[in-house]
Amino acid sequence: MEPGGDAARPALGRAALALPPRLLLLLLLPPPLLLGRGLRVAAAASSSGAAAEDSSAMEELATEKEAEESHRQDSVSLLTFILLLTLTILTIWLFKHRRVRFLHETGLAMIYGLIVGVILRYGTPATSGHNKSLSCTQEDRAFSTLLVNVSGKFFEYTLKGEISPGKLNSVEQNDMLRKVTFDPEVFFNILLPPIIFHAGYSLKKRHFFRNLGSILAYAFLGTAVSCFIIGNLMYGVVKLMKMVGQLSDKFYYTDCLFFGAIISATDPVTVLAIFNELHADVDLYALLFGESVLNDAVAIVLSSSIVAYQPAGLNTHAFDAAAFFKSVGIFLGIFSGSFTMGAVTGVVTALVTKFTKLHCFPLLETALFFLMSWSTFLLAEACGFTGVVAVLFCGITQAHYTYNNLSVESRSRTKQLFEVLHFLAENFIFSYMGLALFTFQKHVFSPIFIIGAFVAIFLGRAAHIYPLSFFLNLGRRHKIGWNFQHMMMFSGLRGAMAFALAIRDTASYARQMMFTTTLLIVFFTVWIVGGGTTPMLSWLNIRVGVDPDQDPPPNNDSFQVLQGDGPDSAGGNRTKQESAWLFRLWYSFDHNYLKPILTHSGPPLTTTLPAWCGLLARCLTSPQVYDNQEPLREEDSDFILTEGDLTLTYGDSTVTANGSSGSHTASMSLEGSRKTKSSSEEVLERDLGMGDQKVSSRGTRLVFPLEDNA
Repeated sequence: MEPGGDAARPALGRAALALPPRLLLLLLLPPPLLLGRGLRVAAAASSSGAAAEDSSAMEELATEKEAEESHRQDSVSLLTFILLLTLTILTIWLFKHRRVRFLHETGLAMIYGLIVGVILRYGTPATSGHNKSLSCTQEDRAFSTLLVNVSGKFFEYTLKGEISPGKLNSVEQNDMLRKVTFDPEVFFNILLPPIIFHAGYSLKKRHFFRNLGSILAYAFLGTAVSCFIIGNLMYGVVKLMKMVGQLSDKFYYTDCLFFGAIISATDPVTVLAIFNELHADVDLYALLFGESVLNDAVAIVLSSSIVAYQPAGLNTHAFDAAAFFKSVGIFLGIFSGSFTMGAVTGVVTALVTKFTKLHCFPLLETALFFLMSWSTFLLAEACGFTGVVAVLFCGITQAHYTYNNLSVESRSRTKQLFEVLHFLAENFIFSYMGLALFTFQKHVFSPIFIIGAFVAIFLGRAAHIYPLSFFLNLGRRHKIGWNFQHMMMFSGLRGAMAFALAIRDTASYARQMMFTTTLLIVFFTVWIVGGGTTPMLSWLNIRVGVDPDQDPPPNNDSFQVLQGDGPDSAGGNRTKQESAWLFRLWYSFDHNYLKPILTHSGPPLTTTLPAWCGLLARCLTSPQVYDNQEPLREEDSDFILTEGDLTLTYGDSTVTANGSSGSHTASMSLEGSRKTKSSSEEVLERDLGMGDQKVSSRGTRLVFPLEDNA
């Protein structure tokens, strides 16, 4: 271990008051003498007291100058990133003004980061003078903290990492490069929370729940399939590297699976931004956005489960069924625990904002909302769960419940606050990616591994998009067309999450190679794939300029006739949109119970809870509920059709739910049954606009004559 090299950095202004034997090692510098069992230091006597005082004053002055220089370098490093973001924003404005779409803002941030990284790497002189190496040959392990005795004064050193013997002489002695190399925990605890929370808080629930089943399949099954395919292919690449002599250290099968997990985290921020700007098809946007949001959460929990895989016996990397199922249990436990923690935090915030009058003080309300949301991430991490999953579902819960309790000012402030934080944090991470290509000191470039990774990612993406789409289309009313599947295949970019997972641990040779390869993959996908999004949309004939609140126009796949399942299939047919049954069940429970408890909307609990719960219902029901004559309209309500016969006219033919067809009709009628409906169903129909009305959509007129109940 070399405390004077890059493995340790000095903290000269701090004196150690306690000496924990587990962390601290005393190094007695010349002249050291070992006497008996104890350590005694014999120091040469000073020639005079005045000379000793002058020497002490000079040392204090040097320490103060070094601290001042360190502070200046910290300011310069932060200023560098602020200038990078400023330059990125100005260039983004120029690109938007000129309608340039071949390069996204994240790609710009990476380019500027690369330029600054080159300047810092090759344009700044080496300024560090701490290049003396001290040997600790009697120790068999590295200490996280060293306490060094220099002529009677103690100095504390902290461990930065191991340096291979071959790179000992090439250790970078530039303090500025060290300053711009951030602790990986900065990404997880400061930069990731606003990015993930904004994804949940800005989620368009209508289109998300319409495609919920497909999104869950892509996010969970797809990520698992991609992880194992990439992991196994990369294990073959590692074996090939070992055969040709390109592998200089250990690389286990679990390392390959870990790489498959972190690189399966997609982040199509470039594609989604272009979709949003061009108003591309809303269902395609929902599929990509929903997959990327949940996919990040699944990838981080999956990587944690792989790290926790520890077989019994001497070979800790062999397959063990017990360890495998234990890892599966850890995956389910971490994900469910993180989900629960995020949802509970959102519920608590909703209750606080409902039963207090914080809405009278918008500044305090916004501050509380911000702190409760951010603390969800840290609370989950402190409890051993995953903060990414917790803060994601916290954002979804806050948007669904707490947002309704906020004042008008706080609603606007919270939306804008997290949107700005998301923008700055994301561009900061991409700027740092460009910078890290030249400032990171532990890169391991392996051409075979890099090429194999690109091939494995392509095959892994294809293996989970096309087969899953085939099986999903067997049950979907709105089929996922081949053009959508090709676009989803093309849009599998890697970004902030893959980078953050890769940089979190770069201690071993295998992890360093993974980090370098991940960085290059992010560069390629953001620049090449992101830049080709607009031509790909045109080539695949995907609709653009679509109103996000408008349902897709009817076509051959828009409405299909499906026979009902179960014993009632002979008596009648059910025509519903995808996941409508799941949404209806949830909507009924949410509208009757959760919304009245957590917000100021919904029916009074006195009408939905049993009579013996009257006191509790009166306590939990907000007075505003009684003042509202009409329930608040649900913006996330989906377009759901219930029992009855459906007749659709498109072109010159009429298609009914029972499969019969006619000609030259111009309306679609829905004959509702005269069964008594619950209050939640009536409200749902009213919220969804299913009263007597006409809905026009690009030449197709839909008429819904619903008879009122007597």
